[in-house]
Amino acid sequence: MRSLRTRILLLVLSIFGLFLPIISYKSYYDARHEVEELFDAQLAQSTRLLSGLLHRNMNPSTLRSLQQMLDEAALHHKGQEDLPASTNILLQGHPYETKVGFQVFTQRGRRILHSASIPDDALHVLLESHGLASDIKDPFSHPHLGGYHSLMLGEYLWRLFLLHDHVDDLWILAAERDDVRGELIEKIMRHNLMPDVVGLPLLAIFIWFAVHYGLRPLEYMTQLLKTRAPDNLSPLLISPLPRELEPIAASLNRLLLQVRRLLEREKQFLADAAHELRTPLAVLRIHQQNALAAQTESERMHALRNLGTGVERATRVVSQLLTFARLEPQAIQLNIQRLNALSVTRTELAEITPLALARHQELTLEADETQDYQLFMDAANFSTLLQNLLSNAIQYTPEAGVIQVQLEAHEDYLSLQIQDSGPGVPAAFRDKLFERFFRLGAGQGAGLGLSIVARILELHQGRIELGASCFGGLSVRVELPRHLPAPADATS
Repeated sequence: MRSLRTRILLLVLSIFGLFLPIISYKSYYDARHEVEELFDAQLAQSTRLLSGLLHRNMNPSTLRSLQQMLDEAALHHKGQEDLPASTNILLQGHPYETKVGFQVFTQRGRRILHSASIPDDALHVLLESHGLASDIKDPFSHPHLGGYHSLMLGEYLWRLFLLHDHVDDLWILAAERDDVRGELIEKIMRHNLMPDVVGLPLLAIFIWFAVHYGLRPLEYMTQLLKTRAPDNLSPLLISPLPRELEPIAASLNRLLLQVRRLLEREKQFLADAAHELRTPLAVLRIHQQNALAAQTESERMHALRNLGTGVERATRVVSQLLTFARLEPQAIQLNIQRLNALSVTRTELAEITPLALARHQELTLEADETQDYQLFMDAANFSTLLQNLLSNAIQYTPEAGVIQVQLEAHEDYLSLQIQDSGPGVPAAFRDKLFERFFRLGAGQGAGLGLSIVARILELHQGRIELGASCFGGLSVRVELPRHLPAPADATS
């Protein structure tokens, strides 16, 4: 389901469809229980009322009169079954009158009064259900015979209540057909369920409109993004904005801002790189032309030597540009691992020593062998950091100069300090050294060395400090944390 509206609608309707039958069944069960309780209470109340009206020493003529009235009512009911309901009610009271009845017995089981609606064998069936014969002299001797009973009498299930009148020693049996209760329960449930059955489709329609209205801000945002020009990186301006969409809009605006800054940095980097490469390439072309136009062998060799020097400078510029591009936010993929800083430093010094020897420079390393120089860092970035710092020191230190590398281990960080005997850098220009393509004097690079170092330290939560060297030149002090740093924000 790719439509959010359809998903919400189906989920809501599924919840209704799942819980509505459960709620309806619970309502039906509770209604049936309450109706049965009510009818049982009315059955017991009618039985107690009969117990209060009848007594053992009642005049036989009175009993015969009562019995005659009950018999006439039954005959009258049979003769008026085809009359209209309103007339029938006026004549006999209520159609349910034939579905309720009573019988009155003496202790010996002799019936002294009964209504015609209750089956004559009600007592016989009741006794048989308890394993008692109906012809015994004391049929009501069973200790649990009194109270409520449910029995099949003929074609119908009847609910019975048997009460013993201890004063007059009479047994009163009141009965009611179970379908009376069922009809009432069905009517109650029909009245309760009918609004649900009819209202569910209407509810689905209203829910659909409600979901459609609720998702309108999201649709507006989607439409705004669809119609937006590809080069339009300005922030989204949506007002009023629902609270749930504020994080989405804020994230989108932050992403657009980051993309805009990234594009601006790429454009600036490409412009600066083109500017920096234009000069060495022009110089190479001049040296190549001089070599071709040389009249003598010495002139040609001089031009070729200049051409080689230009190629080295161009190679260094391109190498620094590629290194800096690799450290740009969109290309960052750090491989943090445990490494020995002292071992890596020695390896890098061994590789770069020939450059220092070619200039008759003294390159030394001072480190306490007993200390622990383990740290977590990207090994390639650590090597790049050393290469750039050492290359700068060799480049700006004069021939027969001194370059000293000091490595110190502290509890939480490692300290790397490189001091040289070069001309140094005035304090006013030290901060500018970290800017891209900034150079002091005639250098062979693109002015990216310390910018690359600063970017590496930013990725590894390190710090750098520039100062005056004890040899009169520049001192570069770098601090790298030992612990595994949290991933740097690649978009910062």
